[in-house]
Amino acid sequence: MDFFTNNLIYLIPVFGVVGIAVMMIKSAWVTKQDAGDGDMTELSGYIADGAMAFLRAEWKVLSYFVVVAAILLAYSGTTVATSSPVIAVSFIVGAFLSAFAGYLGMRIATKANVRTTQAAKTSLAQALKVSFTGGTVMGLGVAGIAVLGLGSMFIVLYTFYVKSVNGNVNGAEMEKALDVLAGFSLGAESIALFARVGGGIYTKAADVGADLVGKVEAGIPEDDVRNPATIADNVGDNVGDVAGMGADLFGSYVATILATMVLGREIKSVDNFGGIAPILLPMLIAGLGLLFSIVGASFVKIKNETDSVQKALNMGNWLSILLTAIASYFAVQWLMPDNMIIRNVNFTRNDVFLAIVVGLLVGTLMSIITEYYTAMGKRPVLSIIRQSSTGHATNIIAGLAVGMESTVLPILVLAAGIYGSFYFAGLYGVAIAAAGMMATTAMQLAIDAFGPIADNAGGIAEMSGLPPEVRERTDNLDAVGNTTAATGKGFAIASAALTSLALFAAFVGVAGIDHIDIYKADVLAGLFVGGMIPFIFSALCISAVGRAAMAMVEEVRRQFREIPGIMEYKAKPEYEKCVAISTKASIREMMAPGLIALITPIIIGFAFGPEVLGGLLAGVTVSGVLMGIFQSNAGGAWDNAKKSFEKGVEINGEIYYKKSEPHKASVTGDTVGDPFKDTSGPSMNILIKLMSIMSLVIAPHLNPNKVPPAATLKPTTIKVSKATAAVVTKLNTAQYQ
Repeated sequence: MDFFTNNLIYLIPVFGVVGIAVMMIKSAWVTKQDAGDGDMTELSGYIADGAMAFLRAEWKVLSYFVVVAAILLAYSGTTVATSSPVIAVSFIVGAFLSAFAGYLGMRIATKANVRTTQAAKTSLAQALKVSFTGGTVMGLGVAGIAVLGLGSMFIVLYTFYVKSVNGNVNGAEMEKALDVLAGFSLGAESIALFARVGGGIYTKAADVGADLVGKVEAGIPEDDVRNPATIADNVGDNVGDVAGMGADLFGSYVATILATMVLGREIKSVDNFGGIAPILLPMLIAGLGLLFSIVGASFVKIKNETDSVQKALNMGNWLSILLTAIASYFAVQWLMPDNMIIRNVNFTRNDVFLAIVVGLLVGTLMSIITEYYTAMGKRPVLSIIRQSSTGHATNIIAGLAVGMESTVLPILVLAAGIYGSFYFAGLYGVAIAAAGMMATTAMQLAIDAFGPIADNAGGIAEMSGLPPEVRERTDNLDAVGNTTAATGKGFAIASAALTSLALFAAFVGVAGIDHIDIYKADVLAGLFVGGMIPFIFSALCISAVGRAAMAMVEEVRRQFREIPGIMEYKAKPEYEKCVAISTKASIREMMAPGLIALITPIIIGFAFGPEVLGGLLAGVTVSGVLMGIFQSNAGGAWDNAKKSFEKGVEINGEIYYKKSEPHKASVTGDTVGDPFKDTSGPSMNILIKLMSIMSLVIAPHLNPNKVPPAATLKPTTIKVSKATAAVVTKLNTAQYQ
């Protein structure tokens, strides 16, 4: 035990190495699976090439942003004592690893899709095994890289800024190390926002274009090989729901751990780890969660065609959560001292464990509630189906109502979670609750990522003209994937709420303010401006999808009109032109929403001060959480309402199938819901975290008590006479007598 006690800080990155090693083994297994016949591999090749073309274009633009931002951060690091130009290096590393995490997920997804299609020829069980293993590769890759990268970066910064100078772990030396580490999180979240928004615009422009012209106008099935936009649609599943999502949860994972570490610095801990146990705990929990996600993933399996895929996924998820909770108890007992205090709140190590349990419960309940509001056969989706019978407008009304209603229970759960975790361990409790919730990110992401793989598999089955039973199996997986995608987004927005509150608390401490008074006019104004930002952000995202979708619709119509023989399978559509439209539109349109998140805190903070910026963050957080839940759940419910028609639905005693009038209304609802659930909705959690992290990074510059580096202070000598000095001495002596 002494070995682990003395070397815990160095063992944390080992957890990441283990996750990456298992990821590589599973990736090799997926690659060895049968990829099917020539037509299938050709279609899969189109999808992979299109996805890589998008990533290359996106990375080219983002590389310019990273260089400029790094230069500005390096300069800012020279202006206060508790920062350093090294923050630029930290930012670059975080940005690179975030992009790399997304790339890894997309690379395996484009291999697993066609292999899932081939596996679906044999059984549903084998198709689930291939698709979920592909998702597991992504989950382990993202979590493993995050634990390895953040753990290693902390070791370097802690050694250089604290240990090498015998610095105070609760003082300015550790504050400097964590401020530089915040650059890592800022880089990760910045790339995540652009990747999520850009990927979301790409996928929904292609999806909407393919649906409106293909299914509604031409009357051909979804993913029909005759539809020019179908390849772009399948590419979009990878760049949005896989690469974008991977970067998204990578950033969330890192931000949650960082927020807890920053608050942990404020705790004077008498422990066996040099006083840094509260800082190490969130990283250790993340590492343990990674290991138990591997265990939980091994239990996701079915035997028969009639077995529930959703139950298999839930089994693995709940097992990983339970094992993480048990391990967290022993980790807290081992690391943490008996009694601690943060900002006048006293708590014990048992209170810390209870706060972690609160976080795990909140994550579990959020997943269950989201599943209820978005799953097939449940009351919310059935209500949308029923109202589809009276037309397109009533379908839209039903979907909006479901989305708005779906905010009630999650917000109550979040409020209870915030209150409960604070009750147990103050602001550190809120942060460690978020860390506990995010501990099983690898499992959550595996469940989430298998959905786009199954969706692509169904598309390849349709385009390859495979037997109906193959498509039935992939549709089964895809329908569950829609629900798991929605629950994943609910999980992400819940963790973002807790993380943003922890980052908010950290910002208040670093900025040197002890309260935020909303009775002040300027603070109240900042609150209202913050509440508005998620709305304009969503408007920009949705408008971008609309404009890109219009261009896609026009291109698909042109090809149907000008290329004879497409509908008779005598001519091949020009898929690459549709891919190019989505790529150009997404790269162009992602900049404005991303810059809003990055620039607004800087303008408000330096123009009006830290208290007004705090008001802005409060407004963004509350409004963004509500918007994220509303949009993601409404979109997920619309999508599964549409998919319900594939097996037939009963409305007022009559059965309706695809191509019926109610089905056409459901397609319209799904089209409206697409940018909600895949573009603006899931971007909300990144928006609120990125603005909080940016505020934390600039907080030292807003603190009036911070002193510039010693090198910039010029000593001043004042010469006085002996008589004057004697008078000053007498005055000072009299003052203290």
